[in-house]
Amino acid sequence: MWRDRDFRRLWVGQTVSQLGEHGSAVVLPLIAVLLLGADGGEVGVLRAVGQAPIPLLSLFVGAWVDGWRTRTVMVAADCGRALALGAVAVACLLGGLGLPVLLVAAFGVGALSVFFDVAYQASVVRLLDRDQLVSANSALEGSRSAAQIGGPALGGVLVSLLSAPVALASSALFFALSFVSIRRIRRGEAVPRRSGRTPAVRRRIREGVGFVVGEPSLRAVCLASAAFQCAFAATMTVYLLFLPRELGLSGAVVGLVLAATGPGALVGSLLAARLPGRFGHGPVLACAAVLGDSVMIGVPALHGGGALTVPALVAVNLTFGACGQLVSVTLMAVRQTVTPDGMQGRAAATIGFVGMGTAPLGSLLGGLLAAQCGLRTGFLVAAAGMLLSPLVISLSPLARLGRTLPVRGAADASART
Repeated sequence: MWRDRDFRRLWVGQTVSQLGEHGSAVVLPLIAVLLLGADGGEVGVLRAVGQAPIPLLSLFVGAWVDGWRTRTVMVAADCGRALALGAVAVACLLGGLGLPVLLVAAFGVGALSVFFDVAYQASVVRLLDRDQLVSANSALEGSRSAAQIGGPALGGVLVSLLSAPVALASSALFFALSFVSIRRIRRGEAVPRRSGRTPAVRRRIREGVGFVVGEPSLRAVCLASAAFQCAFAATMTVYLLFLPRELGLSGAVVGLVLAATGPGALVGSLLAARLPGRFGHGPVLACAAVLGDSVMIGVPALHGGGALTVPALVAVNLTFGACGQLVSVTLMAVRQTVTPDGMQGRAAATIGFVGMGTAPLGSLLGGLLAAQCGLRTGFLVAAAGMLLSPLVISLSPLARLGRTLPVRGAADASART
């Protein structure tokens, strides 16, 4: 796999793109909090606007990507995100930065991220053999973990110590580097062919939704993801207010604390290549989900000024990152294995639509909890809500998956395209 130049180019491009995405996801809310004095409701709205393209666009993007070369989609998305963040940096330098500008940028970056994420997941299946998917996903998710280390830390440091334009420009630069790397992919993709007239977008969306709904394991992935993403979005909205205002942490320390999920996620990616094959995919999913989501409940017990506060936050985020990544990589392997080639983009988009589609609601809920219940109580309620996801996993067919996963045949692929 690593001897394949095109996979290495995809891996490099996806890594720096994720670095830009994770960096901007922290930079934009921190700029709103630290420079514009945004309150809980405004931060919730900002995060919800950035996540809104997922329910609005995912299904259409999935139907569209299945008929296009994924390289073209990814480079266009990178170019657009770099330009969007660059425009915000210019507005900041000219004194025109305000919440409306951040809202437009958040929506634009979020929309283009939907295109990139669906396309790169489909590209893995087109570039590699199925027996390489677990290793490839482990590598790609491992690089995403590295991005989780550098993105939030770099964004927090740059916003706190230098300036908002520099922080924004750094994220734009990462998207530009991804553009260069992915554009160098030369292998012709096996874009699924369809006999006769190409089906209408609505029909292809129905096919994708029908496939996911009819597959018990993928249906469970949707429900578990929806429960988690809603509660996680609420938790993160309160978290970004709790750390600087309740615990008194600077922007640089906030970036350090958030970046701690990265090393943990890197460990989770490595474990995902070993544990499911040894103990079974189902037991690993259930145990990792319970442990990872439970540790966040202890955060409201911390108080600013204590010598153990920051180390405790780092430990919590390390554990959360490791378990969350283990669940994420394992679920991605399940989806890619049971899904035919011609349905990969639509299956990924449908699961993203159902799962991440609840995130904007969660962000708004987090802002409401912070405003009405206070930061500590709001965080506790939001974090407890994440435990709904492991409950769904434990009661679903996912918990019964063994050491090997069922594989859909090629006949299935042609029958559904």
